[in-house]
Amino acid sequence: MPGLSLSHVAMVVAAMFLIVFGDTAGKVLTQQDVSPIFVAWGRFALACLMLAPITGLTRADLPAFTDWRLLLRTGLIVAGICAILTALRTEPIANVFGAFFISPVVAYFGSALLLGERISTARSVLLLIGFGGVMMVVQPGFGMSLGMGFALLAGACHGGYVVATRWMAGAYRPRLLLLSQLAIGAVVLSPLALTAIPETLPQGFLWAFPLSAFGSAMGNYLLVIASRVLPTGVIAPLIYSQIVAAMLVGLAVFGDWPDGLALTGLVVILASGLAGLRLAGRGG
Repeated sequence: MPGLSLSHVAMVVAAMFLIVFGDTAGKVLTQQDVSPIFVAWGRFALACLMLAPITGLTRADLPAFTDWRLLLRTGLIVAGICAILTALRTEPIANVFGAFFISPVVAYFGSALLLGERISTARSVLLLIGFGGVMMVVQPGFGMSLGMGFALLAGACHGGYVVATRWMAGAYRPRLLLLSQLAIGAVVLSPLALTAIPETLPQGFLWAFPLSAFGSAMGNYLLVIASRVLPTGVIAPLIYSQIVAAMLVGLAVFGDWPDGLALTGLVVILASGLAGLRLAGRGG
């Protein structure tokens, strides 16, 4: 793949799979009536506790936690995680990630508009084809479910988060970026989480709760590292690798498989993403 670092490409793909595993654990919990807000809070709080000792935080880093740019970035990922966990409560995981793939479109055009990154006609067309696939999955109109609406919202928030991560990647080291979003997210969600503590622990809580936190945190950490090297135009199509993981995990864990139209849309999304990656590798 000329022009691209294979190690960083692999890092983004690994990040996407880890995020799917984290969301799968979150779906296990929300399907047993654990509040999506409580699961989201657990992601931020547990991951913060797990990773804080290795982030190398110093007193000089503390002002970063009040940087409005980091607060905005954290707000986007908090909203995105709460929205996708809400969607996963009622919708098949592959369909949720299909709708979520409005994220690369938002990230690509948002980076062009706000960061001045170069866009090309070919890559723009491929992303718009992928967006057409998203619409086939979502099936908008009077028949679109509330859960799929939350999935679209999650994708839009994540696309903004990708732009913000690219924007801030050179200003702060990756571990500080990750810790800031985890700590701030945990604090912001704490008041809501306290009102949503489950009365009894559901089956699988002891493995699903920490896995939800670990998968999401490590996935986003790898994404931050890759964002320091790869432009958003390269990262955006790589995000489509989540579809493969979502379909396989959804079938293996929940027995879910998309219907004909949704499956066609997922194939369109994946094909456009792979074509976009090939184009990026050629410098197009």
